[in-house]
Amino acid sequence: MPARFSYRRIYESTSPHDGKRVLVDRLWPRGVSKERAHLDEWLRDVAPSTDLRHWYHHDPERFPEFRDRYLAELEDVAHRPAVKHLRDLAAQDKVTLLTATKDLDRSEAAVLARWLDEAATTNR
Repeated sequence: MPARFSYRRIYESTSPHDGKRVLVDRLWPRGVSKERAHLDEWLRDVAPSTDLRHWYHHDPERFPEFRDRYLAELEDVAHRPAVKHLRDLAAQDKVTLLTATKDLDRSEAAVLARWLDEAATTNR
């Protein structure tokens, strides 16, 4: 089964291969107008908690622990509706998770996309 979730920086140009474009940051990205974002949705409820985001502060050395903590958050009851919504979107079309983070591969969007695709292939 091909990946249903991809991730990109919101500052990149849109692509016809994006499918549904969903911003997964808790805060609106600087310098991006709503028109330029070309979003289908802004799903703040799937973003890492404010405490976790502040703790991580995009420190590459903290990324492995950030990933583990974020994955634990994704399993909690507060994130379930947002996670289900993303899965429902992916049942209809490809979903591109968008973030403003500079280090894309160490972002919540990367963690989330991989986790969702892995869950889809293992039927979790």
